[in-house]
Amino acid sequence: MFPFSSHELMPQEERLAVGRKKGRLAIGMPKETCMQEKRVALTPDGVQLLTDHGHEVSVETGVGLGAHYTDKDYSEAGARIVYSAKEAFECNMVLKIEPPSDEELDLLKPNQTLFSALQIKTREKAFFQSLIKKKTTAIAIEYINDADGRVPIQQCMSEIAGNTSILIAAEYLSNVNDGKGYVLGGISGVPPTEIVILGAGTVGLYAARTALGMGANVKVFDTSITRLQRLQQSLPFPIYTCVIHPKLVGKALRRCDVVIGALKPENGRTPVVVTEAMVQQMKPKSIVIDVSIDNGGCFETSEVTSHEKPVFLKHDIIHYCVPNIASRVARTASFSFNNIFAPLLLSIGEEGGIEKALRYKPELRTGMYMYNGLITHRFLGERYDLPFSEGSLLFGEI
Repeated sequence: MFPFSSHELMPQEERLAVGRKKGRLAIGMPKETCMQEKRVALTPDGVQLLTDHGHEVSVETGVGLGAHYTDKDYSEAGARIVYSAKEAFECNMVLKIEPPSDEELDLLKPNQTLFSALQIKTREKAFFQSLIKKKTTAIAIEYINDADGRVPIQQCMSEIAGNTSILIAAEYLSNVNDGKGYVLGGISGVPPTEIVILGAGTVGLYAARTALGMGANVKVFDTSITRLQRLQQSLPFPIYTCVIHPKLVGKALRRCDVVIGALKPENGRTPVVVTEAMVQQMKPKSIVIDVSIDNGGCFETSEVTSHEKPVFLKHDIIHYCVPNIASRVARTASFSFNNIFAPLLLSIGEEGGIEKALRYKPELRTGMYMYNGLITHRFLGERYDLPFSEGSLLFGEI
């Protein structure tokens, strides 16, 4: 006996796959109002890629000047140049780097989609209440995963911060900025510069790689032996690595010319592992670069500075404590953002719009913290005492 019914043996209707209907996106890119933010989410090349696929991109005049892109560059790429933030915020999808300010929140229309950083540690309850009132779908760009489960925005910006921190150190070691008058690295017959890196994550890895390439002598400390092992395996030859211990860190700091703070935050803040007493024992005019200042800093002597006035002198030690180091190299950072956002927006259009993309792309949902005015993360709901529903319950697992 065959395991088929007579009905199953009869000719059946052919079932054809039906492709999803593509959506046409209207994307607005307002000018960043944060004083230090010079990066842009889309370069003219990214805009052209989107407009060539039938999407509409509106950019506020002057949006790319910090990264040396003109309105003409964007216009020739197919963008519509608008002359106020209000016009850019009229698009169904708004694309920003920094979180919207209070004034920009007022410009949001009901049922819009907002792509921007969240920077949870600086948010007040009123910020989320404004988005709830507008029934916004909000996606935090720093939490969006890729298909491999990595966080590409954080990865790219950390790589830039690691490389740039060593270049900054080279600037402030030279006579030009009243430093020691050292060249970062080493030349024949002269001992190499001593660099200490606190943190073996992405920032620490790229700082170590750049410093080694310039000929410096590098020591890396971290609280995790696993991260130290991973860093060691990623470098071309063995270097000094050690688990953080106050006595050993203090000894290394007394001998070094540059120390880079690149520790990851724990429980929302970077742990302070370098005390003021340790800083006082460092050689005069040595350099402290606290990349971790975005999350509180890992030096007791750190104070937030700006790109306009980046350093201060404390105990005769030069401190560089500027948040958002990547904005210092805005064009490179903008290329990195564009490499992530242009394909992402194209894929959203291919899926038929943001709602279908959120349904069929779980990696995009990792950045979603609000859907049609409903908070989708338990942490945010409990922290700010606001109603919430898990995003997985809204869309289910595909």
